[in-house]
Amino acid sequence: MRARRTFAALFLTAALALAGCSSGADDAASDNSGDSKAQSAAKPGTEMDAAAGPAADGQQGTAKDKISVAPTHIIRTAELQVEVKDAPKALADARTTAENAGGHVANESTERIDDTHVTSRIVLRVPQDQYDEVLSDLAGAGKLLSRKADAKDVTDQVVDVESRIATQRASVARVRTLMDRAEKLSDIVTLEGQLSSRQAQLESLLAQQAALKDRTTMATITLALSESEKKEAKKEDDDPTFLDALGGGWDALTASVRWITVAVGAVAPFAAAFALLYALWRWVVRPRLPRRPATEPAAPAPVPGPGPGPGPGQD
Repeated sequence: MRARRTFAALFLTAALALAGCSSGADDAASDNSGDSKAQSAAKPGTEMDAAAGPAADGQQGTAKDKISVAPTHIIRTAELQVEVKDAPKALADARTTAENAGGHVANESTERIDDTHVTSRIVLRVPQDQYDEVLSDLAGAGKLLSRKADAKDVTDQVVDVESRIATQRASVARVRTLMDRAEKLSDIVTLEGQLSSRQAQLESLLAQQAALKDRTTMATITLALSESEKKEAKKEDDDPTFLDALGGGWDALTASVRWITVAVGAVAPFAAAFALLYALWRWVVRPRLPRRPATEPAAPAPVPGPGPGPGPGQD
């Protein structure tokens, strides 16, 4: 009995020992196989990374370049004041410069001041890529008096408008889908009101987008052209000279003659009328008047003779 028990114990011990060895071998094999699989998986990945490394770096570099050269939206404006010898000619040259650069004239005005000089003002719209070149050409047309340039970044505003447009379009599309599914008349009326309101907002956003696009793609240049004023030379000595007095006397004489001539011219019609009336009376009316009878001349009065002499006794 004891021998059987002893044999059974030895058998169990041996069996447990064999099971432990086999499980350890299996664990080791599994660990080895896992490591080999990990290494085999790592090797192809490493080879793929090594092979695709330049391409991946290139793609990352391109992405970085795209991010770094993201388009910006800038509104550029400039104001120039230039003094030129011939304003009309400079105005025509500015118009030609803008048209050759792919732009156009937005506004133009010309004014003559006191018949001494001409001033012109022209507003030009030119592409953004030609802005600097056109500005330099216009500034060199004459004597530059003033220059003012402004650049305003509206990229955030453009992106915001584009995002709102996309959202509004999706909203309009949803309302239209609901209208297609609506069956009640009240629902259709309500949805039509919503659709009309959202379409109006969408059109307003589209108008803002168009205005921003025009202002960011075309720069605005305002050019003011002026001619130099012709100033009369001032006399160094203001005291009158003999020539000044002679000139003044001559001016006075010519003025007097002119006024006398004016007075004679004013009186001449009246004198001619009186002369005509006198001629009519003298040669037409007077001969027809009855003549008075001639009267005999009166006898001359007797001349008293000498009186008697003084009597005696009279002295």
